[in-house]
Amino acid sequence: MDEITIIEADLAHEDHQLWVLAMEDAYAADPLGNGGPIDPEARERLLGALAAHPTTMIWLAMRGGTNAAKPVGIAVCFLGFSTFAAKPLINVHDLSVIEACRGRGVGRQLLAAVAAKGRELGCCRLTLEVLEHNPARRLYESAGFKQATYAEDAGGALFMMKPL
Repeated sequence: MDEITIIEADLAHEDHQLWVLAMEDAYAADPLGNGGPIDPEARERLLGALAAHPTTMIWLAMRGGTNAAKPVGIAVCFLGFSTFAAKPLINVHDLSVIEACRGRGVGRQLLAAVAAKGRELGCCRLTLEVLEHNPARRLYESAGFKQATYAEDAGGALFMMKPL
């Protein structure tokens, strides 16, 4: 496999916009993502909404040389805040690697770039959610992620949602 370069995406650049859309389309279509395409109306709004959101950070894993680089992975993250630590945190909202490049360290490189940015910003932690049976759990656990616990007797944190 060609060398992988991790870049922080700049949504002001048209090529970065196209790469982010391509990677989000691939992630959405994957059974471990959305299992189908992004809703056309949501896709139409996506780049503008990401650019307008004040805490958006996106990394792309690029394969190939400067003139022929193609995206093979993405990490879409948002800066959050921990009230208990009184410090920022980074939530890894989407982490995806195209199927042909999985198991080759691309996801690990993306997570390392996110962690480096977190340290630079003085973050107290990285957070993410993962489906219970997603094979990527092995990657996350080997990178130091674990189920969140705050008090021993309270049990582990659960991710919950309420559609609006």
